[in-house]
Amino acid sequence: MSLLEIENLFVEVDGKNVLNGVNLSIEEREVHILMGPNGSGKSSLMMSLLGYPHYKIVQGKIRFAKEELNSMPIHQRVKLGLAVSFQSPPEIRGVKLRDLVRLSAGVPIWDQSKEPEETFASPFLQKVGLSPETFFDRDVNVGFSGGERKRSEMAQIFAQKPKLMILDEPDSGVDIDSLKMIGRNLGEYIKESHCACLVITHYRHILPYLKPDLAHIMCGGMIVKSGDPYEMFTRIEEKGFCEYLGLCPPGIKDKIEKGIKR
Repeated sequence: MSLLEIENLFVEVDGKNVLNGVNLSIEEREVHILMGPNGSGKSSLMMSLLGYPHYKIVQGKIRFAKEELNSMPIHQRVKLGLAVSFQSPPEIRGVKLRDLVRLSAGVPIWDQSKEPEETFASPFLQKVGLSPETFFDRDVNVGFSGGERKRSEMAQIFAQKPKLMILDEPDSGVDIDSLKMIGRNLGEYIKESHCACLVITHYRHILPYLKPDLAHIMCGGMIVKSGDPYEMFTRIEEKGFCEYLGLCPPGIKDKIEKGIKR
């Protein structure tokens, strides 16, 4: 059995269909790329895998680490080894970054009276290029740059030691130096921990660091094409999604079929 199996998954939010029969299988240690036009269902798939309450499964199954996730709450999915990195990590005032990294691993917040020198979170911060001296005592993401927020997320995820990482556009909103560091850190972690990874992205820049096994394109709430990541990105950059897939943009096809002009 695969680490992650998604079978004919239909999901709705407030009565509106957002996923329309997704099928996907990811094996242990595999890295998959997920791409597609805006509004194609990529983030909806991520939120459905996470178990966000507004995303209601109306048909199909999600299995992870041999467990069915359909009705499993978020915290239990995380305990099974599922970790998610968001495109725009929020600010959390009053929570120190060191403590969130510790809590991500199930380690209590730092108590200086019991532990004079913090030794758990600091190595994770160093690994992602955040100086403990500078970021150790700061509120989570408050005043952080885009790249620093992404690195903060990486530190938290690495501390979790997940079986599968789902990364929502880890390469967006960062400069080239942050991209290189994030890419190298992710690539090293995947190799060292044998962690599987599903990366949502619009760009090929991060591919050399992750060495993905397979890419998928979503359109209209389903995966419509899978194949070699480098070949697919090359074709998409040349033609765009619509011409490459031979499909109309989401929402336009229905209008054309109903005789409504663009």
